[in-house]
Amino acid sequence: MDNVLNFVIVGHVDHGKSTLIGRLLYDTDSLQPDKIAEMEKMSKSRGRDENEFAYLLDHLEEERKQGVTIDTTQVFFSTDQRHYVIIDAPGHVEFVKNMITGASQAEAAVLIVDAAEGVMEQTKRHSYMLNMLGLEQIITVINKMDLVEYSQERFEQVRSDVQEFLASIGASSDITIPIAAAKGDNIAKPSDNMPWHKGLTFLESLDSLKGRIPAEDKSLIFPVQDVYKVDEKRINAGRVEAGCVEQGEAVKVIPSGQKTKVQSVEKFLEETDRACAGESIGLTTEDALFLDRGDIVCREGGEPALADCFRARIFWMTKRPLDTSERLFIRCATQQTRCSIDTIEKRIDSSTLKVLEENGTRLENLEVGEVVIKTKKEIAFDDFNNTQEMGRFVLVKDENIVAGGIITGR
Repeated sequence: MDNVLNFVIVGHVDHGKSTLIGRLLYDTDSLQPDKIAEMEKMSKSRGRDENEFAYLLDHLEEERKQGVTIDTTQVFFSTDQRHYVIIDAPGHVEFVKNMITGASQAEAAVLIVDAAEGVMEQTKRHSYMLNMLGLEQIITVINKMDLVEYSQERFEQVRSDVQEFLASIGASSDITIPIAAAKGDNIAKPSDNMPWHKGLTFLESLDSLKGRIPAEDKSLIFPVQDVYKVDEKRINAGRVEAGCVEQGEAVKVIPSGQKTKVQSVEKFLEETDRACAGESIGLTTEDALFLDRGDIVCREGGEPALADCFRARIFWMTKRPLDTSERLFIRCATQQTRCSIDTIEKRIDSSTLKVLEENGTRLENLEVGEVVIKTKKEIAFDDFNNTQEMGRFVLVKDENIVAGGIITGR
């Protein structure tokens, strides 16, 4: 079982993300006995009759004191079908930056909604972020069904509200499941409390998702991170983001357009002549090329696009408003160059998705902008859904990340 699927869980604060993750780990026998004992002890100390599965995720003492999840956490479990990496993204508005980081690594998403509270501000904001980041596989879980007496009528109402909102932003969720994560209803096995639900359990729905095309099956993308001189060798170090590379292979360097062959593939303490996506390696070339950080090694015919002006969707995340007159830096993969926002075509409220202004000159904190970015020099990029690292970027001001986004076209 070599296949792995990464998914992110998002939703409004206190709608049950950490509880759902804890329950998944418990029901798939992914926990060590001491972790279960710790959870039971913590639950009893809070006077709870049932296990508090959220404690399995809120492992930092400060988080337990505050009662909120404050970071993006990765946890792992497996079914008979595949391995999973869960990315738990914070629900509080202050932690949207972490949520972007988490979601940008995911292949699918789980949108969790409290059956009693229904669609809330963060539900909308996070749904928009999933759509912005190009995530098309979305499972909706209507949680805490026990609080509404497992009402089918309430489930149908919340499901309709969610679907209506997703449709308004051009997204959809093909699977909606009523659950009670704390009690295990419809997580690993069908719930006796909801015999009216004839669909999949949550684990079955995860197993039905499709993984991405394996990164190693794509065309070679190797952004150079640094260059080291060892003896007489110039070793170009970096991480293979897509495809594979091997000794003797003909390659092309972007943006210079130089062509050469790979003289050697270097791995730390390992002899090899080949490397694939996900591996951090060094490359030497047959010709004396002077590569630098930000150069992209690829195959001729499979080059990423090059442009110094392109459209993008950005999420502004600093209290100081964006002004189109200011100068920023853009970082995409290992590339960095000066840039400016040439045009703000649309300014959007990330909670209501209301278009606040067209052809504007500024963005406020937590607003989304559909923008045109002008860079000082050409950068290489790829479709986000093909090579994430080449399709997403951050904007930097005074060494602080002020926005994250994806490239949407030229």
